[in-house]
Order: sequence, then C-alpha cells, then structure tokens
Amino acid sequence: MIPRYTRPEMASIWEPQTRFKIWFEIEAHAADALAELGVIPKEAAKTIWAKAKHATFDVARIDEIERETKHDVIAFLTHLAEIVGPEARFVHQGMTSSDVLDTCLNVQLTRAADLLISDLNKVLAALKKRAFEHKMTPTIGRSHGIHAEPVTFGLKLAYAHAEFSRARERLVAARKEVATCAISGAVGTFAQIDPRVEEHVAKAMGLEPEPISTQVIPRDRHAMYFATLGVIASSVERLAIEIRHLQRTEVLEAEEFFSEGQKGSSAMPHKRNPVLSENLTGLSRMVRAYAMPAMENVALWHERDISHSSAERMIGPDATVTLDFALMRLAGLIEKLLIYPANMQKNLDRLGGLVHSQRLLIALTQKGASREDAYKYVQRNAMPVWRGEGDFQTLLKKDPDVKKHLSDAEIEEQFDLGYHFKHVDTIFKRVFGES
Repeated sequence: MIPRYTRPEMASIWEPQTRFKIWFEIEAHAADALAELGVIPKEAAKTIWAKAKHATFDVARIDEIERETKHDVIAFLTHLAEIVGPEARFVHQGMTSSDVLDTCLNVQLTRAADLLISDLNKVLAALKKRAFEHKMTPTIGRSHGIHAEPVTFGLKLAYAHAEFSRARERLVAARKEVATCAISGAVGTFAQIDPRVEEHVAKAMGLEPEPISTQVIPRDRHAMYFATLGVIASSVERLAIEIRHLQRTEVLEAEEFFSEGQKGSSAMPHKRNPVLSENLTGLSRMVRAYAMPAMENVALWHERDISHSSAERMIGPDATVTLDFALMRLAGLIEKLLIYPANMQKNLDRLGGLVHSQRLLIALTQKGASREDAYKYVQRNAMPVWRGEGDFQTLLKKDPDVKKHLSDAEIEEQFDLGYHFKHVDTIFKRVFGES
C-alpha cells in the first residue's frame, strides 16, 4: 500500500491495531465457548473481556516480543497476558496459530469485500445515470478500431453497467466463499478443542464454520476471491481504455473532466491528457498481478505450511486497497465525464455513409441478388469512398447493377440512422429493468 492510492476506510482494515483487535475477539469468543462447555472458568472468560475489550494494543511492544520469539501469535498472546493477568492462561486453549490467523484474514477479506461492493454500487449508479442521459445519442461503433455501424453512447455505458453488475454478483459470491472460520486446532482434527467452539466463534465473527480444515482454511477460497478482484480490475481497464480512445485528439467524443488550474503537461500548456484512465489501466494491472500468488498459495504441503503467509501479508491489503481506490476513481471519472455529441455526429459522417453498407447488402439480397453479387456491388462502391473519391449514396445510384434491384428511394431508405436504434429500449430494459 502507498498513500497515493489508499483510502482510509479500506486501509484501516489492514492496520496492525485492527488485526490485533480481531485476534483478541477470536480468542475471547473462543474463551466464552470454552467456559460454557466447562473447560475453563466462566469468571476467567469474563475477565478476559473486561481487561482487554477496550484495550489499545501496544504494537511496538508486540513487535519487540516477536523479535525474540520469532512468532507473531505468541508475541501477541504474551502481550495480551500482560494486559489480562493470570486468567490469560485460559486463552488459546486447544487452539493453534492458524485458527487465529486464518479466521482473522477472512474477517478482513469480508470487510474489504463489503467496501468494494459499495464501491461497485457507486460505479453502477454513475454508469446508469450517464447511460440514460445519452440513451439515444448517436455515435459510431468500431470493430478493430475501424468504423463499423452506428450505436448510441448510452449503449456503450450500458455495456459497462451490465459488466459491472456481473462483477458485483461475482464479488458477493467470493465474499460468501471466503467468509469461513476455523477453530479446529493442530492439523484440523478438533482433538484438543470442541467443534462447538468453532461454531460459536464463527457466529460471533459473522462467518460460517469451515466444513473441514487441515489446520489452515483451504486456499482455493482465497484464490477465487483474488481472482474475482482481478476480473473486476480487467473490467475497470476495459472501460478506462474506451475512454482513453475516445479522448484521442482525432476522435474527441468524450473527455475526462479538466478542472480549473489543472495542468496537462510540464512542457506543453495546451495538453489535456486522459491521466485518470491511464492511471486506472496501471492500477488494474497490479490487482490482476495479485491473483497469481493467491492461486499458487492453494498448493500447501500436507496439513499446512506457511509458504502462503508472506504472500498474503502483501496481497491482502494491496489488492483490496488498490481496487478500492480504482473503483472510486472510476465512479468519479464517469460522473464528470465530458461527452461531445457534435463530435460523435461528425465522426459518424466521416465515411460518407459507408456505415450503412450492411443495410444495402441485405436490401439487395431481399430484392433477388445473390449474397456474393450484392457484396461485390456494395464493396466496389464503398472502396472509392474510402479513398475520398465520392459519396457512397451517389455512387450506388449510378451503379447499374444496384439499380436493377433498388430504386433511388429504396437506396435512400437504407441510410436512415434511426433504423439502427429501434431496439435500444429493449436492450436498456434487459440491462436496467423497467426503470
């Protein structure tokens, strides 16, 4: 995490004080369950809560102890004993470090997912608002970067809305998958601790008991979580690249908001660059990069090892913090996006009507021409227009083979721009419902 791309609410989930608070809650809830089962005195469980519930854990002290013990959980438990006193001997009974570490990580990941889902809601709201603003704003659709057929700018934003709706559904599913708790002891057999302790802690922490753990929670859950973040990042990049292309000088159909006093270049005062979209492209690359170590973490040795631990210490905070920042930046970008319908129309007209070539092709076949001949007739009139040698409609009206099948009025009819938008309402209803 670096401050430039970090928002405080997400960062706070990964702060040491938050982590130690979660560790304490796991241990204290486990103590409650052990007390109910008669394993430890009930007064001891009450004392643990009373002494440490509102404590501020001394991070420097825990780090100092860890330098000697070389063990983070033991260092925490030692410091907790300094706070709680003699009753601390009843803490962590029958548990192993992974019970605390893995359950805590999953609490953090679910909290992070909740923030990311909220971020996605903001992106979706911005896309919906702007999509309806430009529902029928004509623009050119491009394939291979080349003019294809007309679309509307609202449809472009509707495509993105549908994609981010799927992203939200995936993240909700990934959150559910990673929201498990393991308090099963060494090698996951519950030999030293009753499964009811796990059930109690899981409920208290808003998680579900892990059906079977091997001292660690299976990492396929985490792999799916981070892979989901990677796919969401790819959707961020896809939309960011579209905006970058549309802001190119030769296109200029949309543009990032440029605020008063903003500077685009240290050398060229005229520049207005798509810096936010470019930034989102870079951030997306990083989020995707974190998915690979998460997948490699799945293959642990036997019942456990800690080869996953170092990677997770980095990818947990970095992936969630980075995507959180990116999604909020994207929402703001869309909300303030400058859109230029006049330039869209100008670009639509650049090819002199060639964007209607498919309609001519179909019309000719419906009037009896073979598809091969119809394609030939339309293409031979289109190519001169590509070279700037005439107007498509005029050339078609002069072509004797075309005129055998279509009258001037029938040719003109194929150049109706509105024809391409007759199903926009249907598409919008599919994406947005009846709103």
